Amino acid sequence: MAVFNAKDRVIECKIVYYGPGRGGKTTNLQYIYRAGKKFTTGEMISIDTKGDRTLYFDFLPIGLGKIKGCDVKVQLYTVPGQAKYSSTRKLVLKNVDGVVFVADSLEVRRKANAVSLQDLQQNLKGQNMSIFKIPLVLQFNKRDLAEQSIPIMPLELMEKDLNSKLKVPTFQASALKGKGVADTLKKILTLTLRHLEQELKWSQ
Repeated sequence: MAVFNAKDRVIECKIVYYGPGRGGKTTNLQYIYRAGKKFTTGEMISIDTKGDRTLYFDFLPIGLGKIKGCDVKVQLYTVPGQAKYSSTRKLVLKNVDGVVFVADSLEVRRKANAVSLQDLQQNLKGQNMSIFKIPLVLQFNKRDLAEQSIPIMPLELMEKDLNSKLKVPTFQASALKGKGVADTLKKILTLTLRHLEQELKWSQ
């Protein structure tokens, strides 16, 4: 849930990058941090969890407008994707305002994607939130691996597996090259800010 700082006239919201381990969540945030350095405040914090990482930093989405005359500050987070870090994912997801689900396009990761999406749904439910109501976009990462003749899933299959019920915006990406990263971020920021505006209207 967004935090309103009345003194500084700032609304702080939280966006979490979720998905299976080694799917590209960290790579997304690293690219955003490097490319959007002028929009970041402070350093990117990295918490290592043996083979997987939790990252976060503050991001100021200039140009997306204000809410009720307030500036918006966004905190971008990743979660560790490996199954054994379930408690960490629940903690990071607490009070989330928007989610980017980063799916791995590799054929061998089909099941891992489905398991992680189900994990997201359950963890949101544990906070009395619905995956169908929260601002959410899907990113199909590693699409560039097809150029190296590495077997990746057709987009139609990924849509069927992950988005047939959700029906949320999807983006093809290569986080390593930065392709699709900015488009994904812009969309989740737009959806999240629109959702926050509606929440503020309802609370008045």
